[in-house]
Amino acid sequence: MHMKNNQTRTVYVISGPAGVGKSTISTALANKLERSAYISGDDISHMHINGRKKPWESKEELSLIWDNILSLARNFVKYGNDVVVDYIAFPQEAIWLYENVKDLNVTVMYVVLWADGKTLRQRDEMRVPEQQMGERCLILLNEFHASGFDRKHLLDTSGKSKDDIDEMIDEIMSNQRFRIC
Repeated sequence: MHMKNNQTRTVYVISGPAGVGKSTISTALANKLERSAYISGDDISHMHINGRKKPWESKEELSLIWDNILSLARNFVKYGNDVVVDYIAFPQEAIWLYENVKDLNVTVMYVVLWADGKTLRQRDEMRVPEQQMGERCLILLNEFHASGFDRKHLLDTSGKSKDDIDEMIDEIMSNQRFRIC
């Protein structure tokens, strides 16, 4: 069974370092879409119980997570849903996802949320202790710098608050600079 109409669906990959607002923006975006699914890469990662490795330390674990994200995204699209993926995705992962869903007539939007190091540390400290990433926030910030991602995919959340969420979502939904072709 597949979509009942030929409407193009969109997969939104919301990425960026820890503490940048991925979950907040992703959840709000999924709620704004008429037919949508929200895929948390962290939730997918934690489905693996025994034998699980940290994804940033294991290519095999990271591949497993992305294969599962892909399977879910394809299934949701087939049933007529837009999909919001909330996970740390570097350009090569976003392009890989696009390459593996383009046969479904899907648009993929890749957005790297961004904030300066001081903002990331402040936001991380506001999390409950067991969810704090600490130094990992800054390590990821540096990894994104080193990844050579196209800055057209960047959306700066520094100085933004929850009052700005609707504006940021509108930009994500309408600005074609985030599109992967």
